[in-house]
Amino acid sequence: MKKQEIIIFALPGNEPLADAMALRYHARRGELLIRNFPDGETYIRILSDVRDKKVVLVCSLDRPDAKLLPLYFLSRTARELGASSTSLVAPYLAYMRQDKRFREGEGITSEYFASLISGFAETITTVDPHLHRYGSLSEIYTISANVVSAAGHISTWIKSHVDNPILVGPDSESEQWVSEVANNAEAPFTILEKTRHGDRDVEVSLPRMEPFTDRTPVLVDDIISTARTMIETVGHLKNAGLRAPVCIGVHAIFAGNAYSDLLDAGAGRVITCNTIPHVSNTIDISGLFRKVFKE
Repeated sequence: MKKQEIIIFALPGNEPLADAMALRYHARRGELLIRNFPDGETYIRILSDVRDKKVVLVCSLDRPDAKLLPLYFLSRTARELGASSTSLVAPYLAYMRQDKRFREGEGITSEYFASLISGFAETITTVDPHLHRYGSLSEIYTISANVVSAAGHISTWIKSHVDNPILVGPDSESEQWVSEVANNAEAPFTILEKTRHGDRDVEVSLPRMEPFTDRTPVLVDDIISTARTMIETVGHLKNAGLRAPVCIGVHAIFAGNAYSDLLDAGAGRVITCNTIPHVSNTIDISGLFRKVFKE
């Protein structure tokens, strides 16, 4: 039986990752045109032949509101032009924060967003989504929802680039994930105690670090958004006389001046995976999507 041809389309800003995936998995890059009419509406034109092909759409969903309609239009257009299926690779998955109705009248937007995505793609694959109250994406996505982890890639990078590390996780929720990174990197780890008073008001306390003064602290988190937790932790580590820490995040949100603020606070290096395009991208995760191209 002849293997189905796969063609990859990148939404604007996702071209470097799509190029890396095409090279790694021997898939063809598709050509498309996306622009805006003067009134702000989106124009979509697919320039490649997609008939009977599996279409892979690469679109990291940070700052998602402006991306969702072009993504929807692209998927619908591909299917109407004869694509056999559309698979979404969204290295960062948005709208996982609001997973319950915290206050009367709030919308549970994680469910609504999942319903929208499930309506125009056959599968979705994402990297380390922020699952808090959900046990898995299948609780809200009605399509095949696959999760891959960057932990192994981060461990490999730490082993190769950090001498004598001690990993520091941001809170108890991160312990299982940080412990996996630490074990694979053959390094000890410790976990902060964190109290969040608001989006930009985070209080952290540092465990005893005296046994680790000869080590390089490595702060690891899945998402760096405002960076307030890392910034406060960097200050505690500095006061404790430890080396300037390496700060690693899977997803480089960096709201506002968060990136420069983290460097100014005393971080030795700030490293992220290339799930969201950013100057800090150092760890390539294009190798995590093998299953998308084997199915």
